[in-house]
Amino acid sequence: MNTTPENAAPAAPAKVGLVSLGCPKALVDSERIITKLRSEGYQLSPDYDGADVVIVNTCGFLDSAKAESLEAIGEAMDENGRVIVTGCMGVDEDLIRTQFPNVLAVTGPQQYEQVVGAVHDAVPPAHDPFQDLVPPEGLRLTPRHYAYLKISEGCNNSCSFCIIPSMRGKLASRPAAKVMYEAERLVKAGVKELLVISQDTSAYGVDLKYAESNWNGRPVKAKFYDLAEALGELGVWVRMHYVYPYPHVDQVIPLMAEGKILPYLDIPYQHASPKVLKAMRRPGKTERTLDNIQSWRRDCPDLVLRSTFIVGFPGETEEDFQYLLDWMTEAQLDRVGCFKYENVDGAAAKELDGHVPDEVKQERWDRFMAHQQAISEKRLAARVGQTLDVLIDSVDGEGAVGRSYADAPEIDGNVFIDDPRRPDGGDLKPGDMVKVEIDEASDYDLWGQVKG
Repeated sequence: MNTTPENAAPAAPAKVGLVSLGCPKALVDSERIITKLRSEGYQLSPDYDGADVVIVNTCGFLDSAKAESLEAIGEAMDENGRVIVTGCMGVDEDLIRTQFPNVLAVTGPQQYEQVVGAVHDAVPPAHDPFQDLVPPEGLRLTPRHYAYLKISEGCNNSCSFCIIPSMRGKLASRPAAKVMYEAERLVKAGVKELLVISQDTSAYGVDLKYAESNWNGRPVKAKFYDLAEALGELGVWVRMHYVYPYPHVDQVIPLMAEGKILPYLDIPYQHASPKVLKAMRRPGKTERTLDNIQSWRRDCPDLVLRSTFIVGFPGETEEDFQYLLDWMTEAQLDRVGCFKYENVDGAAAKELDGHVPDEVKQERWDRFMAHQQAISEKRLAARVGQTLDVLIDSVDGEGAVGRSYADAPEIDGNVFIDDPRRPDGGDLKPGDMVKVEIDEASDYDLWGQVKG
C-alpha cells in the first residue's frame, strides 16, 4: 500500500562535496566516485556549506603531500564536519583518525564501492529517476575538451623511493576493449584530447598476458603499441604519460611520426647517474637513455620529451649531480620537473646511507632548474616562426590561452593568443582547434596569432 501523499514533493537530493588532491590518476578515481553517486541521484555541492557530506580524496606519496592531505581534511572538518576520507593516504587510517577521530569513514585508493557505501551510510540517496541520470561518458572534473584515460592500476616495479605498489597494489590492466569503448564515449561527448595515464603505461597488459578483447568487431591486444594504434584511429589528440623507456617503446615512435598519436612522451627518468639509478632501483635499460633519445628524434623529429627528476637522493654526490647536469645538456629535454628527495615512510630509500642535507638539496634543485631553464628557453625560441595547431583551453576579454601538441594541461607551458577570434570572424571558445603562428617565446610559454 502506498502511503505517500499524492501531492508530496520528492525528497531533496542529498548533496556531496568533493576535494580531490594528487595526480591525474587520483582525479580519475574522483570522477568514478562522483559518476556513481550522481547516477544514484546525489548532487554535487560547490562549497562546504551546501554539502551534506564531504569526500576528501587524498594523496600520500610524499610527506609534503601527506601534509597537504591532512590540511585538507582539517579544513573540511572545520567547515563541514561530516567527512569521508579516501585515496592513497587512506592506507594510514591510524594517523588520520589520531588527528581527526570524528571522520565518518576512511578508505584506501581504488575502493570506489566502499566510498559510495560510506556516503550511503551518511546520507541515504533520494531516488528520482528523472534527475539521477548521467551522461554515458560519466562525470568528469576536467574541461569538456580533454579527459584522462586510465588504462591500469598499480605497479610491478620496486623503486626504492616509492610506496605506490604498497598503496595501490600490483599492476592491474583494464581489457583493451573497455579502454577503447570508454575512449569512444569520451570522443562522442566532445573530447578533443585523451591523456593516457597509469602508473607504468609501458607495462600495460603484462598482467593480462596481452590478452585480446573485442572492440567494434575486431580484436585488440592489451599491449602498449596495439592500444596506441587503436586510440590513434579516433581522430583526436592522444597523449602518452608515465612511459617507462622499455625497448618496446621504440615501436610506438612511427605512430607519432605518422601523426596517429601526438609526438609527445612523458618519461620519468628521475636521474642519470648510474650509481643513483641503481640505488633507486629504476626499471628499464637506463644506460641507453641518450641513445634512445637520439634514435627517437631521428625517426620522429617533432618528438617532444618531458620528464621528472629527483635531486638529493641518498648517496647522491656532487659528482653524481654534475653527471645529471651534463646528461641534461646532452638530452635537451623539452619539459622538465624536479623534486627534492623526501623520506617516505615504508620506502626502502629511507633506510639508505648518505642522506643529503636539506640545504644541499635546495642548492642542487636551484642549479638544476636554472640549467634546464636555459635549455627550455633555447628550444622554445626555435618555435618562433612556426605555425602550430593549438587547442584552446580558456578565453577572456584579453585573449585566449591554449596548448600545442608539446604541452600537457596543468604541467607544461601555454600558447597565449592576444586576439581571441577565429579566422571566420567568430570568437574562439574552449575546445576550438586553431592554427597559430608563433611570434614570441619565453622560458616556458609561447605567444602567437591565429592564422587563416
